[in-house]
Amino acid sequence: MCTLLAHGSAKADIDFTGFASITAGKVLSGDGVPHYDVPPTFLADYPIVSAYSEDLSFKQESLFGLQVKATLSDGLSATAQIVSRGADSFDTTFEWAYLSYEINDQWTIQAGKKRLPLFYYSDFYDVGFAYVWLRPPADTYTWQVFNYNGINALYSGHVGDWSISSNFYTGKEESENNRLLSQFFFIEPTTEIWKDIFGAVFNASNDWLELRFTAMTYTNERFRSGVQQTWGGKTERDGTFLGMAINATWGDTFLLTEINQLELDDDGELDSLMVSIGHNFGTFTPYLSYSKLDQTGDYLDGSPISDGEDHDTTSVGIRYDFHPSAAFKVQYDVVNDNSYEYAVAGDSKALTFGIDLVF
Repeated sequence: MCTLLAHGSAKADIDFTGFASITAGKVLSGDGVPHYDVPPTFLADYPIVSAYSEDLSFKQESLFGLQVKATLSDGLSATAQIVSRGADSFDTTFEWAYLSYEINDQWTIQAGKKRLPLFYYSDFYDVGFAYVWLRPPADTYTWQVFNYNGINALYSGHVGDWSISSNFYTGKEESENNRLLSQFFFIEPTTEIWKDIFGAVFNASNDWLELRFTAMTYTNERFRSGVQQTWGGKTERDGTFLGMAINATWGDTFLLTEINQLELDDDGELDSLMVSIGHNFGTFTPYLSYSKLDQTGDYLDGSPISDGEDHDTTSVGIRYDFHPSAAFKVQYDVVNDNSYEYAVAGDSKALTFGIDLVF
């Protein structure tokens, strides 16, 4: 990338785009998790661990991102994205870095570090201006690993009035000191490894309806304070992820839905869903959202899972597009955490607000 930038005027077209979010919030009331010494907390973002307390904070979800794309001749390009997050004390890291080669008008091959396309909003999760809420619902978007290193093939085309696209990918990711596991769940240095990743995504859309289907398999390893974790005596466990999203628009009214299932050895199934409805009144868009995660099934020894994660969030908010490239949002969230052994942050009511912009 440095070489491309140094010789960009002669050999490549360089495009810069950016995005930012300035967000603040606080817990209005909450129970916390007394048996884990967790005070009243609203966990707004799982993978980044954006956790609000009873003190007003502008740090947890604020971020600044910059993407650079160097386009060379004959269909070859290089893309990199750097992000500075308040939750990381605004340290700057490379989130994406990959090469793309357009084989023809339908097929593109990419290789490098990219966002793992598990969910509908995964690819633009950090770009708050791209969606109506302050953030995608946390009960649904709850995963430890959100990038991967590997290769993927993209297809795009048309069938009648439908636009069709697909993504086939494979790779691996090793997350040292994984934020969610190290800083929130286990409170000790934890390395999360997802290997032998194989996945596919299929999209179909017309002028009012969009359908998305996704599937992925992977093998999980985990080290806590340098000691390898086992599941039922095994040092590895397999995971299978299935997801579906259906989005519809009728004039100025829209419906957004997503349902996912993650099946894990020794941890049963984690089922999540999200449904949102809203209406555009010119530059104002009020919305209502509900999301839920529930862990069911049996452990490897055959005993039923009765103490797993079980939490849901009801959200109401409004988006105000006061500028073509900027939107102000305010959102009120009510979290019910019905877990015990795997309690996340307890019940809470929280208010967050902020500005999302692109440039």
